[in-house]
Amino acid sequence: MRIGLFGGSFDPPHEGHFHVSRVALRRLALDRLWWLATPGNPLKETAGLQPLKQRIAAAQKIARDPRIVVTGVEAEIGARYTADTLRYLRRHCPGVCFVWIMGADNLLQFDRWRDWDEIVRTTPIAVIDRPGATLAAMSAKAAQRFARARLPEEDAARLADARPPAFVYLHGPRVAQSSTALRSARRG
Repeated sequence: MRIGLFGGSFDPPHEGHFHVSRVALRRLALDRLWWLATPGNPLKETAGLQPLKQRIAAAQKIARDPRIVVTGVEAEIGARYTADTLRYLRRHCPGVCFVWIMGADNLLQFDRWRDWDEIVRTTPIAVIDRPGATLAAMSAKAAQRFARARLPEEDAARLADARPPAFVYLHGPRVAQSSTALRSARRG
């Protein structure tokens, strides 16, 4: 089983999340993709964050593909950081090939994540191009440090089976929608 893991606050979920998921499912030849709705991103302000149950329900409406599963597993297991979630999943799901999915905008600050180098060394990563991050993303600290682990884009379908560290940067049509902009519009 090849499962993509796409973490975020999903506050609110939007068509951009669904677009990234479809790209990942197709280009990475994944069997499933799990949206990991986080209880709260440690690097972001959580004041005003909608309740997790509400965000999961909204995400389920957007995730219109039977291969996409929206889950609050991080809250269930008490994980606050991605590295903790990945350790838990590897321990409890032997034989599953997990791929971490992130937008290129997250790659820019990935080196601020707790145990980010462990994440890279234990889990293949797919970076999906995002508006405004295309050129800057590959100069990010994590991208530079693990540049030799980058697979050619045409080999994306073999990422789930690649031995970490391994990552691929996927280009293609992009959706400019963002949860940050939608929250600002909601408040305004």
